[in-house]
Amino acid sequence: MNVSQVAPLSELLGSAAVVSIGLRTRFRGLLEREALLFKGPEGWAEWSPFTEYSDEEAAVWLRAAIEFAYQPTPALQRNQIGINATLPAVGPDQVEKVLGRFGRFATVKIKVVEHGEDLSADLARINRVVELFPDAKIRLDANGGYTVLEALNLSKTLLENKVPLEYLEQPVASIGELAQLRVELKRNGLEVQIAADESIRKATDPMAVVHASAADILVLKAAPLGGIRQALEIAAEAALPAVVSSALETSVGLSMGAHLAAALPELTFDCGLGTASLLIGDVSSSPLKVIDGQLEVRRVEVDQSRLDTFRAEDHRADWWLERLERCYKLL
Repeated sequence: MNVSQVAPLSELLGSAAVVSIGLRTRFRGLLEREALLFKGPEGWAEWSPFTEYSDEEAAVWLRAAIEFAYQPTPALQRNQIGINATLPAVGPDQVEKVLGRFGRFATVKIKVVEHGEDLSADLARINRVVELFPDAKIRLDANGGYTVLEALNLSKTLLENKVPLEYLEQPVASIGELAQLRVELKRNGLEVQIAADESIRKATDPMAVVHASAADILVLKAAPLGGIRQALEIAAEAALPAVVSSALETSVGLSMGAHLAAALPELTFDCGLGTASLLIGDVSSSPLKVIDGQLEVRRVEVDQSRLDTFRAEDHRADWWLERLERCYKLL
């Protein structure tokens, strides 16, 4: 895709709107989520790389957003996808309230090892989920926060307590550690699957984790992988089961993830695309909502009134627009 021909910078700036939406619960250390939205021939797209990301990394997200706004999506295999509930690193007393916003669900993704918490805090959160929702499958997202030994000991404890563990998502930081953990799990007779997230989307070579036999499952996120087409190519080459997830986006960003999930030839796992419920509002009067554990696959129209309501302060909007210009030059 020749970006300068397909999507001139002047067009992106002409429709760009920067929003800041508060979170109901602290998530990933954030209390509000900022995003830049723009519109192309195919509809609205969202560009929302986290503020600490480098311009080089943010430019990959920009390419994905431009593709979604300016190019037709690949053929879809389904019009609805299963969605997991997402639980931030909250105390056990908040679990019921937070998960109650998701309605019905079959799977819960639990954030662990955040804010310097120890293993006991993670176990308390996990046990409360199992107590309240005994039929739900459990997946744990550690964002690389455990050591190999900690992840191994946690796996032993969970299986001994008969926790219905679906998989561990990026339990350790490096590809080498992921591979080592898989070996240790098998050596100890522990049937625990490993899903790779950061080791794919932040790696110079997304296939390195596959070549190292370091994961059983791929976590695919359209934005950080450079777009739906690139993510589909990675999934096809890896030939591993895939889970599609998001990065705490508005309905516009979640729509891109939903289209990726719908385009995959096979989709075995529930997707992590229900995080709009963690925001206090959205940019559309018809946002993507999870109904009975399912999400409709469709484009989302943005309402000007919502953009006005959640419009970021001038200095933050200027920051995003300047970032857009810098990252565009890197494409």
